[in-house]
Parts: sequence; C-alpha cells; structure tokens
Amino acid sequence: MDISVIVPLYNEAESLPELHAWIKRVMEANHFTYEVIFVNDGSTDESWSVISKLAETNPEVKGIKFRRNYGKSPALYCGFARAAGDVVITMDADLQDSPDEIPDLYRMIKEEGYDLVSGYKQKRYDPLSKTIPTKLFNATARRVSGIHNLHDFNCGLKAYRSDVIKNIEVYGEMHRYIPYLAKNAGFSRIGEKVVHHQARKYGKTKFGLDRFVNGYLDLLSLWFLSRFGKQPMHVFGLWGSIMFFIGFVAVIIVGFGKLYAMASGLPYRLVTDSPYFFIALTMMLLGTQLFVAGFLGELVSRNSSLRNTYQVEEEI
Repeated sequence: MDISVIVPLYNEAESLPELHAWIKRVMEANHFTYEVIFVNDGSTDESWSVISKLAETNPEVKGIKFRRNYGKSPALYCGFARAAGDVVITMDADLQDSPDEIPDLYRMIKEEGYDLVSGYKQKRYDPLSKTIPTKLFNATARRVSGIHNLHDFNCGLKAYRSDVIKNIEVYGEMHRYIPYLAKNAGFSRIGEKVVHHQARKYGKTKFGLDRFVNGYLDLLSLWFLSRFGKQPMHVFGLWGSIMFFIGFVAVIIVGFGKLYAMASGLPYRLVTDSPYFFIALTMMLLGTQLFVAGFLGELVSRNSSLRNTYQVEEEI
C-alpha cells in the first residue's frame, strides 16, 4: 500500500464527508493505493455515525473509536499502530489542512529520501492571540531540539516513512514534538514543506491557550528524558553529590572554627547559633535526596506498561 492517511478527530461530523471526498479525489487522480484511518477521540456528536456510513461504501475507510476523549497523541499512537502504508500522512479533520499537499509530501519521502516531512503554514488564518504564542513556542522548540530547519513543530499535516512511526512512542501530549522524538530515535532526515492553510469552515477550535503552557512543560520533559532518561543518576546523582560535598565541607569549616577558638582561648559560640551550620545541613539533606531520587529514577527508568493503554470501544 502506498499511503495511510491518519485523521484524529473530536466533534468534526460536519467536515468528515467533505474531507474524505477531497482525499479520495487526490488519491485517485495520482493512482495511489491508500487507506484512511479516522480516529474518533471520544466525540459527543455524530462523528462515528458519519465514519461508519463512509466505511460502508468506501473500503479504504477504517475507523477507531475511543470510549472517551484521550487527546491527539493517543489518537495518533493508535492510528500509527494500525497504519499499513509505506508513507503515513497525518492531518487534522477541520479542513484547515489541504489533501492537495499529499502528492508532494509522498514524493519528498519516497524520492528525496526524507524520514519525516513537516508542514509549515507560512500564511496562517489564525488570530494574533494564537500566532504570536505559536512563534515563541516554535522558536524555543527549535533551540531545545536542535532541529533548526523546522518553523512549525505543531502542524498537523506531516508525512512519515513507515519505519519512523513504528519506532517512536507518542504519549501524553507529545504529538507536538514528533520531529524531536524521531530525531532521538535516529531518524535525522527531517524536512519541511510550506503548505496551504485554510480558514476553519465548520465548528470551532478544540485547543485553548493552556496548550502553550503544557507545550513548554512537555518540551522540558522531553529534553530531560532525551538527555538523561536512560541514566537519571547522571544528573540527580551528580548534583546531589556536589551539594552534599559542599554542605559537608561547610560543616567541617564551622566545626573547626569553633575548635580553633576554644583552643586559642578566644570567645566562641555554639555551632547551632551559626546560620552557616543550618545552611550546610540543608545542603547535605538536599544532596542526599537528589542522590536517592537519581537512584530510584535509575531503577524505574521511566518504564510503564500502562502508558499507552486506551479503551477502544469499536473498530471498523
């Protein structure tokens, strides 16, 4: 199969027939063999009924229905697991991503040898309250990830070589950083394509401003895990040892200061009357805690058998 198109969605019943017809028209015009996997992320409207009706008359249509709303990353994770195409295309269901971009994205993967191609919505039809935070977010993501050629990490329109999606784990809200996840997995051929961005035709956006705060927190988590996830002792143990050593030396200095004063007949005060003693003691305690945290982290090593377990109610 040439292409798998994965469409995560939440309450997009109005746009689905038009989106499917558009994808079908593009695929048939380019003679692609394909499948369209709609992942219904706990929609409360008629989205699943629309998907079911499309599947009855279109054998290329497949569907996954979650019992409740989990988020975009879980939807992509389940879609990736089911995808069978040589090239996988992801796009949003709100008609803001154009299926007309699919042939060029496919060509960049198959002919130009990219592992991943991310869309870049250079001209956006979004309010300033969304575009300005997006620019700041992308600038930070470029700096932290080291992928300097991407301008829009969070663009829903992306193309992947099949090997990429089978070797990365998308969880939580990490869909924003799939290029970073791919890079950490060893897929370094990451490209970008300027794509057409359309104004939303139906409904309203499902994302609020809180996604920018969560995005930065996820970026910090991903940066830490990519650097120290396999060996957390390297950071916690190092800083814990340094803090303990500084505190220990400070306690010795305070103690020897008192002993020297006593031996010399100079006036002195109790060690516990010195604020430096408590500062040093706090340093030792924090150092010990950091060291223990690193040791426990090394044991856990961020493995969880339930990380990507979701309740799928029905599949087509």
